[in-house]
Amino acid sequence: MADLNKVILMGHMTADPELKQTTSGISVCSFSIGVNRRYSKADQSQQSVDFINIVCWRQQAEFVSRYFKKGSSIVVCGSLQTRNWTDNQGQKRYVTEVVADEVSFGAPAANQGANVAADKPQGQAYTPQAYGNPSFNNAPAANFEEYPGDESLPF
Repeated sequence: MADLNKVILMGHMTADPELKQTTSGISVCSFSIGVNRRYSKADQSQQSVDFINIVCWRQQAEFVSRYFKKGSSIVVCGSLQTRNWTDNQGQKRYVTEVVADEVSFGAPAANQGANVAADKPQGQAYTPQAYGNPSFNNAPAANFEEYPGDESLPF
């Protein structure tokens, strides 16, 4: 049987993403998201937030650092990874994180862009033309013939 390691999360950025580069020039971005989790306790629905570390590489890293900031809604698809190392004080350290394969906006782009448009000076934000409210004319149409009643209709 094949193994499966797939994680799909939707949450909000807890801080601005950190973009770094390896010594060989590969972009890497790390950030964390808050994800709501519901559970029952004493027959009452409770809610808690899990904070999950995410890391993404190359184009995904640059995409996240360019278009997301603290509070942005985000969807992450990837795999779960655990790492361990020994720190400078000789302590063994462990971390569990999601390595993102795909990242996308969690809210419609219009909602995400609202924050960006607010940062721009007045007059530079795009405002679509509104169609306006429809107008109704109660005058009878010239090309229609009136029927005296429903009895004369052929159907």
